[in-house]
Amino acid sequence: MENKKLISFAVPCYNSSAYMDKCINSLLKAGEEAEILIVNDGSTKDNTAEIADRYASEYPSIIKAIHKENGGHGDAVTVGIKNATGKYFKVVDSDDWADEDALFKLMSLIRSFDDQTAPDAIIGNYVYEHVEDNTQKFVNYRKEFPVGRIFNFEESKSFEVGKFIAMHSLFYKTEILKEMNFELPKHTFYVDNVFICKPLMKVKTFYYLDVDFYRYFIGRADQSVAEDVIMKRIDQHIRVTKILIDECDINSIMKTSPKLYKYLLSHISILMTINSIYLIKINTKESFEKKKALWADFKQKDIVSYKKCRRKFVGLAGSNNKLVCKFCMFVYVIVRKIFKFN
Repeated sequence: MENKKLISFAVPCYNSSAYMDKCINSLLKAGEEAEILIVNDGSTKDNTAEIADRYASEYPSIIKAIHKENGGHGDAVTVGIKNATGKYFKVVDSDDWADEDALFKLMSLIRSFDDQTAPDAIIGNYVYEHVEDNTQKFVNYRKEFPVGRIFNFEESKSFEVGKFIAMHSLFYKTEILKEMNFELPKHTFYVDNVFICKPLMKVKTFYYLDVDFYRYFIGRADQSVAEDVIMKRIDQHIRVTKILIDECDINSIMKTSPKLYKYLLSHISILMTINSIYLIKINTKESFEKKKALWADFKQKDIVSYKKCRRKFVGLAGSNNKLVCKFCMFVYVIVRKIFKFN
């Protein structure tokens, strides 16, 4: 049976009462052609559950409140996928929101596709909303992707340094995720990397919509991407990296999709860099042992990708030489200031 909804927005919520209204209200502007799945991930410290139920009662044809035991952000996304009925699936975190004009353009675009012409994925722009200094950083893909038409990844161009495909920019066809029986690990942060890379290997056609759709709120002290938080959760970041190395056989697409292979290799390289830099920054005997073990595991699981990464900057970060590690930290501090990432 043909889906009546053009898109399913999954909104994972965990003690989100302070900011979820802004997120949900921005998505409601899509109207009856969208469904909003508010996934309450076992909130106990506020009235997130009551807010979700109120929205579901007020907008029964658009919003569904789903209550579950706490399983983490990834598990909430998984539940969202299982309940989604829209043609496309999009995750919007409860502290983020959608731009109104961009939302209307997105809905118009999806409306224009029939079952034969609909691309497997749509890519949009996103905006970092830096709360600490009230600035914005706009991320678009005009130099990387053809604009305004369906294309395959082999038509893309090289990505600029510091730019990558983010969970914020992706809209997957729901049927692709369901056919994969796609699930994200429970109680694990940084699973957006799995959400990006694993389904990408199944996507054949893309459409780049050049609008600033996703507004990404950044700067709360407790955010998972905050530097001190990453260091506390470094084991989870390592776990996600290992999942990609173990479960994404990127070498299988080296010949058929060389540009996608290059991109995925770069993504894994970025994760290895993050792990290595923060393990250096933690600066304990245990952290250096973890770094050594991570690289050894990478070498054992995927020797081809391992060798290619060793020839990049990340190869320096993987070194056990103290002077080399200090140099890598110096470079990291400069790059972080330039690109303003957390």
